[in-house]
Formats: sequence, structure tokens, C-alpha cells
Amino acid sequence: MEKIIVLGVGNILMQDEGFGVRVVEELTRRYRFPDNVQVLDGGTLGMELLRFITGADRLVIIDAVNGGGEPGELYRFANEDVKAYFKNKVSLHELGIQDVLAALELLEQPVQDIVIFGIQPAVIDVGLELSETVQPGVAVTAVRVVDILRSWSINCLPHT
Repeated sequence: MEKIIVLGVGNILMQDEGFGVRVVEELTRRYRFPDNVQVLDGGTLGMELLRFITGADRLVIIDAVNGGGEPGELYRFANEDVKAYFKNKVSLHELGIQDVLAALELLEQPVQDIVIFGIQPAVIDVGLELSETVQPGVAVTAVRVVDILRSWSINCLPHT
């Protein structure tokens, strides 16, 4: 059975920077996943994520993404586009993920499929709440994550 990791990353103390973690919270609140799917809050762990991702066949990363678009704009990158995305990153957790993916290549345990879902942040400042611009993206992105999991034949059951 394939090992699938859904990983929300970011700093929840910095408003929209916590988008990925907030989506993971929404996913675990709304859905149940089979045992081969781990939905994880990766916070700002960086290279420490290696132990969670090693052996994964498929990986979904959710993050705040500075793609140069309008605040609240949603992004999706897959496979080769992921490498291009990480070439220009400057925040600590994004560099950590780039390092983790490179380490997996060196260990000859690359992830078969990688998808990143992200949103253009509106506010990166001290605070626990997402901005009004980014907040609606949480539910939309949660649905997109479930859609990709279902396309991989994963049964995501709504909590009743």
C-alpha cells in the first residue's frame, strides 16, 4: 500500500504564513483518512521533516506561496514544477523542504508524486489569525487536497 503524506507547513504565529497548518487542521476536522495517509502539521521543522517523509510514495505540501500574484490567489505545482518553485525560496521552512527533497534524492528514496497547494499571503505579521483575504482559501484548498487524494484512489470520508 502506498504511503501518502499530506503536510501543512508554516508559522501560525505569523498570520498568513500559517496557511498550510490551518488547511491541515481543516482537513483533520472534516475528514477521516485511511491508515496509509498521514496528515501532518509540519510547522517550521525544516530538515527534521525528513524522518516523516522518508518512504513516502506521494506527498502533498500546503504552504503560503509568494508567487507574485494577488493576495489570496491559489497556486498548484506538481512534480517538476515543484523543483522550479523551490529554486527562489527564502523562508526557513521552504529551504528546509527543498533540503528534505534533495536528501531523499541522495538517499535514493525520491517521492514519486509531489503536489504543492499554496496561496499568496496578504499579511505576514505577528498574529494568530489568517487575514480576511486568505481565510476563504482554507476550505477551497482542503477540497482540492481531497480531490487529489481521491484521484490517487484514496477514500476520504467526511466526519459525521
